[in-house]
Amino acid sequence: MRIGITCYPTYGGSGVVATELGIELAALGHEVHFISYSPPFRLSGRDEGISYHEVPVSSYPLFEFPPYDLALASRMAEVAEFNELDLLHVHYAIPHSVSALLARQMLAVRGRRLPFVTTLHGTDITLVGLDRCYLPITRYAIQESDGVTSISNYLKEKTVEYFGVTRPIEVIGNFVNCDVYRPYKDEARKAEARKRLAAPEEAILMHLSNFRPVKRVVDAVKIFAQVERETPAQLVMVGDGPDRSAAEWLAHDLGIHSKVHFVGKLERVNEVLPLADILLMPSELESFGLAALEAMACKVPSLATRVGGVPELIDDGVTGLLYEVGDIGGMARGALSLLKDRERLHAMREAGRKTAQKRFCSTLVVPHYVNYYKQVLAWERD
Repeated sequence: MRIGITCYPTYGGSGVVATELGIELAALGHEVHFISYSPPFRLSGRDEGISYHEVPVSSYPLFEFPPYDLALASRMAEVAEFNELDLLHVHYAIPHSVSALLARQMLAVRGRRLPFVTTLHGTDITLVGLDRCYLPITRYAIQESDGVTSISNYLKEKTVEYFGVTRPIEVIGNFVNCDVYRPYKDEARKAEARKRLAAPEEAILMHLSNFRPVKRVVDAVKIFAQVERETPAQLVMVGDGPDRSAAEWLAHDLGIHSKVHFVGKLERVNEVLPLADILLMPSELESFGLAALEAMACKVPSLATRVGGVPELIDDGVTGLLYEVGDIGGMARGALSLLKDRERLHAMREAGRKTAQKRFCSTLVVPHYVNYYKQVLAWERD
């Protein structure tokens, strides 16, 4: 198949999933075309079978805000026509579904049908899409999509509840390449890599996100501060975003800034995650929890909040520990209990890896997308 993919190329779950999906589809022999304003950040150096098409956006004095959605629709139609795409797959409803709908209508005038699949990822439904400025058009674009998927049952239910969508929604969970995200095979290499972050007797806690307010990055620092008072430890903060400054200042004010390492955005997260003992995910809301899945595949259990689709991923007490939002003390005590009970920590690490392998490996999930594409194309022919 020839598949066009549009996503936000930034450091966030929807962009990561879309990019990894494109890479996996290309590995299976499909022709993949990314259409966006810049190349997805995880695409670098992995382009066999993949093409990237930039969306240029002109700025004129008349426009207070450049109309990216219109430029995207035009580029989608061009790429689809020139490369004879079979379908478009857009990730994050706003504005990508609307742009795909316009592209489909533009080509229909010339007698060419271009079906598109919309994947709902989270805040496009639970936050941005609920804004009255966007709700009617978001509902319409989802309803008019040729296929709709969501990354969790939670998000599917919220889409129906908030938008009154009547068309079927296929739940296809996020995935991880279990050959890429895995624990270190060589313990000596792991020990050497850990030395660059912590002393041998120190635990490593980690947080991975785009540092938006919904991720409650400051809570991760507060949790670590309580843990560090009881046991030698370091905190590694992977990512960047609007709340980084607040987290940095808090670490400074608490006198733990020398133990908190802000390493910024990393392309090869799979090389850092296996070094952690525990991942902290204290989010206000997660429609799935991709960072926790990537950690599980690396044999790193997560301390996370019991929100959204997280309970669909993490088996509380088996593959991780779940808490209420804002329960900083509880999460700190949970981390300390795991760090002190190495046998329990080991069991949780093993269970997490097995869950990732049995339910969320790309070899299991990506074929689900391929089969869904085939269904959509078959519907178009009927």
